[in-house]
Amino acid sequence: MSPPKKIFGTDGVRGTANVEPVTAETALKLGRAAAHVFKNLEAQSRSRGKHKIVIGKDTRLSGYMLENAISSGILSMGVDVLFIGPLPTPGVAYVTRSLRADAGIVITASHNPYADNGIKFFRADGYKLDDKIEGEIENLVFSGAIEKVRPSSEQIGRAVRVDDALGRYIEFAKSSFPKGQTLEGLRVVVDCGHGAAYKATPCVLRELGAEVIVYGSAPDGKNINAGCGSMHPEALCQKVVEHRAHLGIAHDGDADRVLLCDETGALIDGDDIMAIAALEMLAEKTLAQNTLVSTVMSNAGLEAAITRAGGHMLRTAVGDKNVIDEMLRGGFNFGGEQSGHLIFRDHGTTGDGLVAALQILCILKAKGRPLSQLAKCWTRFPQLVTNVKVREKTPFDQLDGVNQLVAAAEKELAAQGGRLLLRYSGTEPKARLLVEGHDEKVLKTWSEKICGLIQKQIGA
Repeated sequence: MSPPKKIFGTDGVRGTANVEPVTAETALKLGRAAAHVFKNLEAQSRSRGKHKIVIGKDTRLSGYMLENAISSGILSMGVDVLFIGPLPTPGVAYVTRSLRADAGIVITASHNPYADNGIKFFRADGYKLDDKIEGEIENLVFSGAIEKVRPSSEQIGRAVRVDDALGRYIEFAKSSFPKGQTLEGLRVVVDCGHGAAYKATPCVLRELGAEVIVYGSAPDGKNINAGCGSMHPEALCQKVVEHRAHLGIAHDGDADRVLLCDETGALIDGDDIMAIAALEMLAEKTLAQNTLVSTVMSNAGLEAAITRAGGHMLRTAVGDKNVIDEMLRGGFNFGGEQSGHLIFRDHGTTGDGLVAALQILCILKAKGRPLSQLAKCWTRFPQLVTNVKVREKTPFDQLDGVNQLVAAAEKELAAQGGRLLLRYSGTEPKARLLVEGHDEKVLKTWSEKICGLIQKQIGA
């Protein structure tokens, strides 16, 4: 009999809703297994009463189904459930800590289309699970061992809805912004992507004094990330120019990401945000060990700018979990991804699109300079990222001629100080190719050759 297939990916469990492993049946088993594992991590619950787990979600239609299924599993194991409704992923992490819960669960597929969904787990301290705990949960699900654990009827958990979760997160996010400062005089366009931040981000910005123009704030269960939000920032950039705003803010479905737009309509991505914030923190001597943590996807120009300023940049594999793990290992306080995951550990435990936006707004207000000028603090190297939708993730060394083509490209790019990265997405059926160097024509040529060969063999 073949070993059970691993269902935890780079960011929890994810896939098409109502198709394994994102089904009600598997969600119930995951709830039972997770409750058992968290219950046994600490014999005494953090609240000194019964163990409890927070459940939040984004705005997808399938969230109702998965929420009910996973909560049923948790309750059957004698653990209480605290429902907090639609809330950004960082909000779930914060509320888990705030309510002294033993774990947190968020039902979301982040930036994916509405037909997908997923399940992410947080520890009691608000950080994502390590591989060991994920492995324990998986083993209980696939071995069937969890079916042998059945608390008595008197021990079944209780489910309650927490009405002030949104308010708690709003106050938490505002606390990351200096108390003596406001956003008065700023006009900000916000695109919430019809996702989990549709209430939180506009509310925080307004309470801090900004004039806020909101889009993507009418979720209907199916419009999340659809032609809007950080997955389609061109819409935001157009609105910023139309409204003559000072800047724009775009979130993905669960708002653990943010992309910005400056007053001219130019996109400000995660690398730009890291450059602005890290260079300011270096100047203020608040960047722990003068080190920024990013991934292999970040532009080489970012590393050059940090180095010139007397800092260091550490690179990890793709995924905000890898960034956070490295930050925890090294005691670093700032890191992120080009895609817009930014982790300010002085203010939170996971990527937080709203908190990240507030840090840039703070710098903008303090310096009295437009975002377009702040973004000129570094020079981007030419970089091309191409996605190829695939029907299966065949190892690249098993594809005819792909590795040979990659080796030839790497040799030419290295000669001009460039690099190449080819990998499969951990959350989508896509191959991603990054090529970087000084000659854009060379980048385009190699990208077309490599991606064309992959498309020909396994393209969807």
